[in-house]
Order: sequence, then C-alpha cells, then structure tokens
Amino acid sequence: MNKIVRREVMVFLMAALFPMLGCGSDEAVTGGSDAFVIPQTGYSTPTSYPGMTLVWQDEFDGVALNTTDYWTFETGTATDGWGNHELEYYQPGNTALKDGYLVIEAKKENVESSAYTSSRIKTQFKKSFRYGRVDIRALLPKGKGIWPALWMLGSNITLLDWPACGEIDIMEMIGGGSGDKTVYGTAHWDQAGRHESAGGNKPLSDGIFNDAFHVFSIVWTAASIKWYIDDVEYYTIDITPTQFAAFHKDFFLLFNVAVGGDWPGSPDDTTVFPQRMIVDYVRVFQ
Repeated sequence: MNKIVRREVMVFLMAALFPMLGCGSDEAVTGGSDAFVIPQTGYSTPTSYPGMTLVWQDEFDGVALNTTDYWTFETGTATDGWGNHELEYYQPGNTALKDGYLVIEAKKENVESSAYTSSRIKTQFKKSFRYGRVDIRALLPKGKGIWPALWMLGSNITLLDWPACGEIDIMEMIGGGSGDKTVYGTAHWDQAGRHESAGGNKPLSDGIFNDAFHVFSIVWTAASIKWYIDDVEYYTIDITPTQFAAFHKDFFLLFNVAVGGDWPGSPDDTTVFPQRMIVDYVRVFQ
C-alpha cells in the first residue's frame, strides 16, 4: 500500500471450487451479533521447502492477536489519510481471531471524523526479515473502494522515511468490478530523491479473490524479488543494481484493509459492508 502509508446481517462468502484447489465444508463463524461463513476451499502451501527453514509463522490459532511478541496496531487516520486520502479510521476492535483465522473487518460507521473503520497491524520492532520466502494464505474482501494489502516496509523507516526505506507490496487489490479478480505486486524505492516503483498484476482466470483462499508469496533473494499467486510466478525484479540498496536490509510486515483513497476511489452504492480480509496463516522461510 503506497505510503505510510459487523453488522446484524448474514454475510455469505461463497466458495468457488477450483480443480487444483483443496475442498471441504464451509465453516460458520460467529462473533457477537455477527455470523458469516468462511470457505474451506482454496489453495494451500507446504510448511517446508527444500533448502529452507521455517523461521517464523503465525497460524492465528489463539484467542486474541499476539501483540506481545508479533503484532502492533496502527490507529487513527495519520496524515492525509495515511498519505493516500483514505477514508477509514483504524482501530483494534476491527481485528479478531476466529477459529484459527485472522479477520480484519472494514465497516461503515462514524468514528471521529471518519465514515468507515478498519484495522491495520504490523510487526515493526518485533519481527523483521531480510530475504526469504513469505507465504500468506488469505481470502480477500470485494467491492468498489475496498483496498486490502499484505505488504512490507523497510525497518529503517524511522530514519529514512518513505520511500527511501523501501516497500514491498506482496499483494494489493483494488475492489470493484474486474478489480475483484486482479491483484498487484509492487516494489517502491527512492532514486535520487524521486519515488520509483515497478510491479506486475495477475488476474484470476475464473472467479474473484473473495470466492476462495489463495496464497500470496514473494521469494526475495540478494538477486531478485519474485511474486507468486498459488505458486505461479507472475512478476520479478532484479535488485542487484545499486539503486535497489533499500531491498538489502530488514523489512517488517503490515496487513490492512483500507477504504477509499487515491487509487481505489470511494465506495459507492454497490459496496456492501462489512467487508473482511481473512488470513489463515503467514509463514516466513529462509
């Protein structure tokens, strides 16, 4: 995501069945006055890879997000809507662990001066990584103005600010219409005082990312960063030139669902709330 950047209705997240994907019964989840169904279909990745070691994981199996060792909440609206003119107010109450899943929920409700709420979490100062493979299995929200992101920032952001710290967007999606079936992977950096970026996108051949779980991955080495969906590579960038120095330092993870902003635009009458990004696991291998 560029820059520093439940309501009393039954929401059914219908699962699309893909021939190569795992199958199972949908799982009903309740919380407070809410009930919604988490599809038990989708792609999954292994817990080990040849020549690599699993160095960190969060399977979200507890009763609450681990904010002692792993995660920190970012709250409020920051400056100019997190630098993107986003419309949401981030607060911890929009994040929950339910039956082994992390649920980040965007809601239409007034808090402070914002008309929407959501959550944004990060591993800054707790878990950071340099190189390796990152796998994140997630079911994405949908709808105009909805902007889910699974991403990374350079740990030296407190010293260099953005974009000099570097940014790796493992997955971003701009909801609404064909946007619900397309995700983006992007790198951002500073070059001689200018913001530079490079990336690619990958549309699904069938269905949307709200139908079933997919695994969004990067494989990051001293030579390159490669982006994958369900183990299929769709973009790579060579980071050996000196202009990519930011990508040879430690990075931390961020997960969030933004509402509105310069890129997705505002929600419209077709946007249904609440919207949820549901994460099954995050795993880091080196």
